[in-house]
Amino acid sequence: MSTLPPCPSCASPYAYESGTLLICPECAHEWVAGEASSASADVPPAIRDANGNPLADGDTVTVIKDLKIKGTSQVVKVGTKVKNIRLVDGDHDIDCRIDGIGAMKLKSEFVRKG
Repeated sequence: MSTLPPCPSCASPYAYESGTLLICPECAHEWVAGEASSASADVPPAIRDANGNPLADGDTVTVIKDLKIKGTSQVVKVGTKVKNIRLVDGDHDIDCRIDGIGAMKLKSEFVRKG
């Protein structure tokens, strides 16, 4: 039995073979055995808005769907402009401050750039 290399993305020792690919069950990273990890593996994927435009820190975005705020009766209305966003990792992609509401976490699929 041959030992497989750990995942180059998360260093998990539980990689398995599927044809010519090695697959990590913990982070779902796929790579070819024996191939040197590329620099693109260290760069996280770009966060994109609902239209596919890449987002960056400091951008202004517009909400494209009414979003209910958990725990309150408030709603972030369609067309609300959010200035100076900050991109973060996690289940929500964007940290921001919305006038009249305060600090919020948004998913990039509910905003568009501009």
